[in-house]
Amino acid sequence: CGICHSDLHMIDNDWGQSKYPLVPGHEVIGEVAEIGPQVTHLKVGDRVGVGWQRSSCLQCRDCLRGNENLCDNNQGLIVTGPGGLANYLMVDSRFAFPIPKGIDSKAAGPLLCGGITVYAGLRNAGMSSGQEIGILGIGGLGHMAVQFAKKLGNRVTVFTTSADKAEFAAKMGADEAIVVGKGEIPASPSSKLNILLSTVPAALDWVPYIDFLDSDGTLAFVGVPDAPLSIPLFPLLMKRRRIVASPIGGRAMINEMLSIAEKFGIEPIVEVFPIAQANEAMQKVRDNQVRYRAVLTVS
Repeated sequence: CGICHSDLHMIDNDWGQSKYPLVPGHEVIGEVAEIGPQVTHLKVGDRVGVGWQRSSCLQCRDCLRGNENLCDNNQGLIVTGPGGLANYLMVDSRFAFPIPKGIDSKAAGPLLCGGITVYAGLRNAGMSSGQEIGILGIGGLGHMAVQFAKKLGNRVTVFTTSADKAEFAAKMGADEAIVVGKGEIPASPSSKLNILLSTVPAALDWVPYIDFLDSDGTLAFVGVPDAPLSIPLFPLLMKRRRIVASPIGGRAMINEMLSIAEKFGIEPIVEVFPIAQANEAMQKVRDNQVRYRAVLTVS
């Protein structure tokens, strides 16, 4: 089971949803232990993954469009029951995703949160291939976004505050890396961007980044800044640019993401901890000392 900052937000009740006692974890890989009589697509012993969602209504307009993640009646791990650090989970079988054979279990967990977050964010912003894609922030989310964007045939520019991470991003496939010092105005990329995906939790001066967008370009948020956005309308209006945000993804998109990850060998960089060191691992995540995703194992 992976650990990410969302687990810490739930532990700390930062979102006002937590009920105690609480079991964290929403990047879960395990084996099917038991199935109900109507489950036909899974069998006992199958390796499956469960992300944030344990179920949705499957009847509303969002669900019928394949956007189960937007359902007003979705049920989430941690929020409506124990998370992935429990011994067992009970979920709607349609939200237990078979893990392709080519993906290692330690890598699969973070794909079900961070992986689908950036993949859906890019797809919902209009990413296809042959585009100019920017990634803001090279951390637990950003390093996976670089891989998806590059492997799907795009030119990738990253913005980071660290020279070390710029070098790392190049190893992940980035074509251009721009280091932005604290309080500095970022240098312009060599080409206008069709999409700029922001993975950072910090409030920034967004105007320069909007100016980096091409006509009809999109600034897409998957990281949540710690202050409200303050953005003038004029730079958007004159180039028909837009701002969007995206949370995880629906069932079809999760399966699509897993297939692409297997096909192209896309994996998160993980640090592995035994379950007995769960508290130490969570503290490392809290202190931003993990490169780049933390994973707990039971064996």
